[in-house]
Amino acid sequence: MKGDFVFVKKRNKGRIMTSTATSKDGTKIAYDKIGHGPLVIIVGGALSTRSGWTEQKLAMLLAPDFAVVNYDRRGRGDSTDTLPYALQREVEDIVALLDAFGGSGYLYGISSGAALALVAASILGDEVQKLALYDAAYDSSDEGRNATREYNKQLEKLLSSGKRGDVVALFMKFVQVPDDQINFMRNSPMWPGLEALAPTLAYDSAVLGEDRSVPTELAAKVTATTLVLYGEASPPSMRESAQVLKEAIPNAQLRMLIRQTHDVQPEALAPVLEEFFQ
Repeated sequence: MKGDFVFVKKRNKGRIMTSTATSKDGTKIAYDKIGHGPLVIIVGGALSTRSGWTEQKLAMLLAPDFAVVNYDRRGRGDSTDTLPYALQREVEDIVALLDAFGGSGYLYGISSGAALALVAASILGDEVQKLALYDAAYDSSDEGRNATREYNKQLEKLLSSGKRGDVVALFMKFVQVPDDQINFMRNSPMWPGLEALAPTLAYDSAVLGEDRSVPTELAAKVTATTLVLYGEASPPSMRESAQVLKEAIPNAQLRMLIRQTHDVQPEALAPVLEEFFQ
């Protein structure tokens, strides 16, 4: 297996192996691997790392039946970064992880991570055998496209000025986190960690496209069997985007997770993924 460092930790349901894969441009992609069986790679969304509770819990729940890889996207956590950013490089990061475990496998992505997984599947063909997408963060409405263009302008301006805290707050406001909650988070121990991830918000914007509309032409190129998921209580734009994706991807099925929001509970998601990936 390809990797730069390896150590093993015991957890409740198996051993977690931590290592790195080297992407085409030399970027080191840190990951945890747990379990045995078909390969499942978890592709996280904005401001997420592999150390997040949701990602770790999902990996643990899938581990009895799958070899689960939970990784830090470039510029996050223990992964390095190489500038300038390009979407193709994030696809190459996924290729490096697939190559480390035999060259093919399954992808699960959430939010902007779902968009990245979709792009990867459209490019990689048979290397992605199955694809699961939860709440892909698209919005094809006129209001959504206009809001996205304005957000991207402000994001670029704030990143150029180095105001990382304001960058994170801008994103939180864009995804409709209440102001009082944002103010509370600014004064919490978690905020410095979020500020460290602020530059990667530009990467998420690049993944989703300049106006966040559903990329139907790209989706039509996906050959993998695909499960498009959305939460019953997720934002309407994500529910609508799921419908569009289901129609655009040639071999796709659509499923709603009852009582789930965009912050999907691993216990509700894992059984659905287990059934699909079998």
